[in-house]
Amino acid sequence: MPPRWPRKPDRADPAYRKLADRINLAVHVAAFAAVNSGLWFGAQLLTQPGESLVWPWLPWITGVWLGFLVIHGAYVLWATPAPTDQPSPPEP
Repeated sequence: MPPRWPRKPDRADPAYRKLADRINLAVHVAAFAAVNSGLWFGAQLLTQPGESLVWPWLPWITGVWLGFLVIHGAYVLWATPAPTDQPSPPEP
């Protein structure tokens, strides 16, 4: 079931922003896993036994993307300020 938000979404609301940032991180992780697993699977299909990797740039792409993913995760999980427990103003 998708996450539900009890009030009108507002990017200025810290709790909403935290949820949105975590969803963006989850999409980033899913894209990393899907694209890299597909690339590595294709590289294994094209590489003959006993030969070096057909796409020598593939470990670099995976490593750089993983680095960005770690930075993104650290920012979302530790660097963003915690939302305050102040109630939102009532809807008109």
